[in-house]
Amino acid sequence: MAAGQPYGQGARVWIPDCVHVWRAAEITKGYEEGDSVLHLRLEDGSPLLYSLGSQLPPLCNPECLSGKDDLVALSHLHEPAVLHSLRVRFLEANAIYTYCGIVLVAINPYKMLPIYEEEVIYAYSGQEMGDMDPHIFALAEEAYRQMARFGRNQSLIISGESGAGKTASAKYAMRYFTTVGGDLGDSSMEEKVLASSPLMEAFGNAKTTRNDNSSRFGKYIEIGFSHARVMGATIKTYLLEKSRVTFQAKAERNYHIFYQLCASAALPELQGLHLRGAETFHYTQQGQCCAGTDDASDLDSTRHAFSLLGVPEADQLELFAVLTAILHLGNVTIRGRDRHGDGCFVESNSEALGLFCALLGIEEVQVTRWLCHRKLVTAGETYMKPLSRQQALDCRDALAKHMYGQVFRWMTSRVNRALRSPEGQHTSIGILDIYGFEMFDLNSFEQFCINYANEKLQQLFNLHVFKLEQEEYMAEEIPWVFIDFYDNQPCIELIEGRLGILDLLNEECKMPQGSDGSWAQKLYQTHLGSSHFQKPKRPMDAFVVCHFAGKVEYQCDGFVEKNRDTIPEELVGLLRASKQSVLLTELFLEDGDGPASRRSSGTRSSRPSRRSMPGTQKSKKSISSQFKSSLKRLMETLGSTTPHYVRCIKPNDSKLPFVFDSRRAVEQLRACGVLETIRISAAGYPSRWTYQEFFERYRALLSREELAGNDAKQSCSLALERLLQDPSMYRCGKSKVFFRAGQVAFLEELRCCRLRAACTLLQSNLRGWLARRRFGRIRAAAVCLQRYSRGMLARRFTAELRRSRAAVVLQKNVRMVLARRCYLRVRRAALTIQAFSRGMFARRLYQQMVQHQKAVVLQAAVRGWLVRQHYTRLRSAVLYLQCCYRRVRARRELQRLRAEARSVEHYKQLHKGMEIKVMQLQRRLDEQAQEKQRLAEQLSALNAAHAEEVQQLREEMRWLREDAAHDAQVQRLQERLAELERHSAESRLEREVEELRQRLAEVEAVKLHLGKERDALIQRTLEQSQDLEEQHQRAARESQGLQQELEEERARYQSLVQEYARLEQGYENLRDEVAFHRQSTLRRSPSSESFLGSESSYVSSMSTAPSRDGSDLQAEGMEERWQPPPEVPQPPHPMGDPVLNSTVGQDPFEKAYLLLLGQLNAVTEELARTREELRRSKASAEHEEKKPLDFLKRRNIAEMLGLGRSPEKAAGEDLKQAYDAVQVANKLLVSQLQEEKQHHEEEVEGLHLDIRSLKQLSQQQAALIQDLQRHQGQEGLQHHVVRLKEENWELSQKLEKQERTTLKLQKQLRAYTKQIQEFTAMKKEATTSGQEPAASPVVPSPSGPPQAMLAWRLEDEGRIIKAIITDYRPQSSPGAMPDLPAYVLFLCIRHADHCHDEPRAHSLLDAAINAIKRVMKKHSDDFGVVALWLANTCRLLNCLRQYGRDESCQQGNTAQQNEHRLRNLDPQGLCHSLGALAVQLYQQLVRTAEKRLKPMIVAAMLESETIQGLSSSCPPTLRRSLTTPAHTLPELLQQLGSFQQTLELYGLSPAVCHQLLRQLLFLTSGTTLNYLLLRKDACSWSRGIQLRYNVSQVEQWLRAQGLQQSGAREMLEPLVQAAQLLQVKKATEEDAAAICSLCTVLTPQQVVKILRAYTPTAGLEERVSPALISSVEKRLQEQQEKGPGQLLVDTSHVFPVHLPFIPSPLHLDQLCIPDSLDLSFLMRL
Repeated sequence: MAAGQPYGQGARVWIPDCVHVWRAAEITKGYEEGDSVLHLRLEDGSPLLYSLGSQLPPLCNPECLSGKDDLVALSHLHEPAVLHSLRVRFLEANAIYTYCGIVLVAINPYKMLPIYEEEVIYAYSGQEMGDMDPHIFALAEEAYRQMARFGRNQSLIISGESGAGKTASAKYAMRYFTTVGGDLGDSSMEEKVLASSPLMEAFGNAKTTRNDNSSRFGKYIEIGFSHARVMGATIKTYLLEKSRVTFQAKAERNYHIFYQLCASAALPELQGLHLRGAETFHYTQQGQCCAGTDDASDLDSTRHAFSLLGVPEADQLELFAVLTAILHLGNVTIRGRDRHGDGCFVESNSEALGLFCALLGIEEVQVTRWLCHRKLVTAGETYMKPLSRQQALDCRDALAKHMYGQVFRWMTSRVNRALRSPEGQHTSIGILDIYGFEMFDLNSFEQFCINYANEKLQQLFNLHVFKLEQEEYMAEEIPWVFIDFYDNQPCIELIEGRLGILDLLNEECKMPQGSDGSWAQKLYQTHLGSSHFQKPKRPMDAFVVCHFAGKVEYQCDGFVEKNRDTIPEELVGLLRASKQSVLLTELFLEDGDGPASRRSSGTRSSRPSRRSMPGTQKSKKSISSQFKSSLKRLMETLGSTTPHYVRCIKPNDSKLPFVFDSRRAVEQLRACGVLETIRISAAGYPSRWTYQEFFERYRALLSREELAGNDAKQSCSLALERLLQDPSMYRCGKSKVFFRAGQVAFLEELRCCRLRAACTLLQSNLRGWLARRRFGRIRAAAVCLQRYSRGMLARRFTAELRRSRAAVVLQKNVRMVLARRCYLRVRRAALTIQAFSRGMFARRLYQQMVQHQKAVVLQAAVRGWLVRQHYTRLRSAVLYLQCCYRRVRARRELQRLRAEARSVEHYKQLHKGMEIKVMQLQRRLDEQAQEKQRLAEQLSALNAAHAEEVQQLREEMRWLREDAAHDAQVQRLQERLAELERHSAESRLEREVEELRQRLAEVEAVKLHLGKERDALIQRTLEQSQDLEEQHQRAARESQGLQQELEEERARYQSLVQEYARLEQGYENLRDEVAFHRQSTLRRSPSSESFLGSESSYVSSMSTAPSRDGSDLQAEGMEERWQPPPEVPQPPHPMGDPVLNSTVGQDPFEKAYLLLLGQLNAVTEELARTREELRRSKASAEHEEKKPLDFLKRRNIAEMLGLGRSPEKAAGEDLKQAYDAVQVANKLLVSQLQEEKQHHEEEVEGLHLDIRSLKQLSQQQAALIQDLQRHQGQEGLQHHVVRLKEENWELSQKLEKQERTTLKLQKQLRAYTKQIQEFTAMKKEATTSGQEPAASPVVPSPSGPPQAMLAWRLEDEGRIIKAIITDYRPQSSPGAMPDLPAYVLFLCIRHADHCHDEPRAHSLLDAAINAIKRVMKKHSDDFGVVALWLANTCRLLNCLRQYGRDESCQQGNTAQQNEHRLRNLDPQGLCHSLGALAVQLYQQLVRTAEKRLKPMIVAAMLESETIQGLSSSCPPTLRRSLTTPAHTLPELLQQLGSFQQTLELYGLSPAVCHQLLRQLLFLTSGTTLNYLLLRKDACSWSRGIQLRYNVSQVEQWLRAQGLQQSGAREMLEPLVQAAQLLQVKKATEEDAAAICSLCTVLTPQQVVKILRAYTPTAGLEERVSPALISSVEKRLQEQQEKGPGQLLVDTSHVFPVHLPFIPSPLHLDQLCIPDSLDLSFLMRL
């Protein structure tokens, strides 16, 4: 087709079709001006001559624009293009949502789709409207964002005919708003808003022929927001179809609530209502329709919704009684008195009437009277007029309809009362679920009102569309040209104008004898000349109104009566005067009555008031007037909001899933205004591209001069002037270029032609060059071959002639001789062979018969003997062969050795080697002697230095002894020091020598024993290897099962932790609110204004710690916590107790003397400590069994009973106690699983070690035997060398030990000097002030080595928490460790353990935990702060395990670390609290990292173009542009790297870092995959290449960081498979099998969604066929037994965290605390 001829050959057009409405065809002959027919070829290949009328058929859009998610983006905008795009998206891609400008078109799939889960809601939350595929959530997010950003009210207008899915769309929009705008602290309002939907459906929805859950009323739900949070809602209803209460057509049902009550008649609370099956009531059996739902369960949902909305159970039962009374009223039978019908009566003893009156508490006689009579009031008298039977039936039905209408209104008011927010609202979002345009065979008053409302809404829609178009044009500075469109204002004036249809109807209703016929005549007389009003040709009372969607014929029958809505006032008065039902009185309150209280309503008089007189009918407004005023208010409300439109389409009338009826779809598209929107858009400039998009897409059409320019706008303008000669076909705005309809298709055609021409030119040149080069090579080779072959053939021909001549001569003589000789030889050979063969066969047969006979006789006796002797002979032969072979080898070796011994040269050489070895050994001995002498000199020097140091210490002690007058103690100290120095070296040396001798004797014995047992060990090893392998496999399987159970238990435990965190957060919020309210009335004491500056922090830290009785605490004071308990053993002192209990008047030298004396008692305490550990190890089993009971005993009894707690803390503490109990049970299960797992691993490891040790022993045995045979002569020298080396090593060890002892003594001396100075200063201050107490509590004096603890008091708890947690900043202490606060807390806990003060330790830890939570609440978005406190929590938890009572955690401890273990405190409860806190911190860390990472994922993984040139392969849509992404892949990797660096900086374990990285990559993979599944334009071949490249970059980053073994790579596997799925071929069944084998991680729904959304490259690929998609889906469902799985990945899932135990290598006494922490009030012991 030529580029400039749109109707040339090859072009595709749409032609009308009677079945499919429109059908595609291809032009086979180009159209010329003046042709009357078009030559076409249909899709099935048949030709067609299409006759042309006034205009040409519409053109088809290019293939690249087929199936676009926005219909306005189509180049050719017309009805067939819209219908084709909707059909392609609905049938091929299963996409039910499509944009059409500002309208969202929703097609009902009649099938549940997995696109409404909570994950989908969060995927659309925060996204722009064009970033994702069309969805009701995208439109809801757009409204929510505009409301939050601009503070303007929004509205969603959802329309469509019955069965199109309006109610479902409204529910999904409500669920989106309540989920996104929900309050995390209180979700009751969101639950109430969602609960209103099933309630309104039960009372306002019914089954019709078109829809099983059709809304028979219109509603406007206004959801109120305050600061983007849901605060409440209001529901307004319009035009309830009350006629359905008394009449239902065939195959239809009444309202759902009636059938729910009938299905639940067996309930005990409904027994008194006398309910039966729905088929027994007249009002529910007319449709003769069977139920397709579970009505009984629906009633449970309805009652649950009532309870959520605050309706009491009593009110519900009263309401059900009124509804049941309506059913019984329908069964009341009325009969006529005579044939003329002048009167009627109710059958006597009518059961239905009796039940009706009994349920409502009214008199049966009065009801019978007013059902059959009417009261007429004149000026002076009152008459009773009997009614005919039909009039009485109408009166009964009118009463039933009025009662149900009042019930529906009351229910709506109660719902609004429950949803009303007491705090008010700032903005709102309204959802209008209203009926669409209706046009049936018989149209009555209801259809007229519905179509009237749709006329008003269409007018509002047209004005809004034009307003948006005008704003767009003005923003781009394009001249605004008025577009002619269909204005339905004349039709609206015809309906609601002066003397319009409604005015005439109201006037007719006021007439006493008004009828439908007279009203129709008035319409004919008044409006017959109007263009929108017509009179039908048939002679009947009807009229036709020309609506915007088509002509509708209305039957006048019933208009006047339905508009009057006559109510039997006498019967209503009886109901209003009922004393039995309070609800009934409230239902029938008149408009002028106020809201009387429920209790006082029972005393109302039964006499009807004057307002119930018939004369009040004149003041009552008609139904049309009420509807008109409510519709006016609705238009005003919608006019004050920003509207968003949803048009629901019903694809077929059979309710079949994914079946598209084009004729029905076109009717609805015309009726809902979508085609009008298309027409308005097509009249202007529908296609709009930014200059950058146009430049990138049509770069191939630009010339060199245009490409050389720097200004994209100027280049595009020049190109458009050249390409589109008509300037009216486009307009250049400020940032966009606007095109008329069809111009984008023309440019696409030019682009395809240019690309095709370029490809053709490249192919022709390349093919010509290849052909010429191939021809040249072939020609040269052919010439060379011809030259050589011709010469060879000539020579061969000559030789052949010569050989032929000679052969002829020889053959005639030789052939005769050869033939005769051959014959004779063959004859002789045959005779000889026959003779010998016959004899051989005879003899062989004879021998076989004899052997067989003998074998049968001998086999029975010989076989047994042979079997018995076989093994003996074989063994003897083997032994004999071995002996012979060994004898031969020994003889050869003996001969060789004798020959060598006789050799003189050999003897000289051997002697020479021995001399050399002796000289070398002598030299080594000399060197060893020199080294020993040097070491001895060093040892003597060190001994001298040590003696000098000891002398100095002795002088200092003598000085202290002279000043303190304690000679006896100093003398004892000197004697012990001398004794230790004298006996230390000698005893150690003797023990080591004795051990070496014993070890040598054992080695000799082992050598002899190994020679005997080697064969036995090897045999046992071979026998046990197979058993060990089986045991190893069984243990591995059991370990795997236990590991899985452990992971599940850990997941449950962490979910409990998360739930506890949520409850604790709610408790914190309540406590803060209570504190805020009390702040104005209470005054804090000075003690409450503690280190944190808030009363709640101190109270929370003290309330969780167990304490003594309150009276004792007030009497003794807080300082008694510092005193040691009486059961602590005190070391004996010669000075008595006053030395320990008083510090007044004590000399500093006395304190130093006491410290030195405490060191001397270290040996005694060490012995006692060893005994205590032995006793504890024996009782460890009993202690493990009593852990849960001890944990409960540790809790304060008053705390468990709830005594002494404030009301606001009671709920939180009860929850915490329950959670602690669950923690204990979980911890026991976890410990048991870990012990069993460790036991199995130890058994397997032990068996492997046994195997390896046996193999090593056998190898060592062989090596020892060879060494003994070869080096027997050198054994003495080797032993001497080994002994010298051992002595050197012992001397070096002694030297190192002496140096460590010296350094330790020097450190102790400096510490004692510092303490003496501090004590002197304190004594001076006490002397000057004179205000020191007489007896202050002191810490028990430490004895022996440093105790590695920090002495603190209970009143210092606040200062400690403030210094190391609240005000702690790692930047203020550059050289300090990141986990320093954990070490400081543990040193304080050690001091409490040393003092036997367990409550003080619990109080400190609880205060620390609360402080960390407050810091996290304040800095919840700071990743570094969360990582810092997670690292400190893990370090403190590991310290409690390392220094606790768990033996498995102490295996790597040094002797010094074992001395610092906790002696009195059980850390089990502390570990529980810290473990829960660590899990909360990890989850907070994950949330913080996800908050930073989530906005970067989609832009970096999908939108960033790391491979240049891929984005121009597919054109951008109207909503999505080729703008630069906000984030790139390097930025994402840099963010991940910063997370890893932060974790490594704060010292978190690599296992935790790997788990966090795995979680973040799971988020990255899940978010990217969800976005890929929700964006059709992202599913393309080029996007697959880009995605695979980005994933490879992430994998390369993992390898560069050394994280390939962290398990994070597996999280990217779904993305890898999705990228490969986008790149593979998708055409044949083999491709389907390859796809199924490829996609092992993706779910079947995800694979099918990607295949359906796949967008082929224009001109290079074809669409994926539905048959292939069905084949792939079937194969995947057969492969996966667990079901199809979910569509979207749950990115909110958090994997269970495992906190490994990592012991601290740091010794506690070596901890350095910087002065910047301001912990000078703590005393280092």
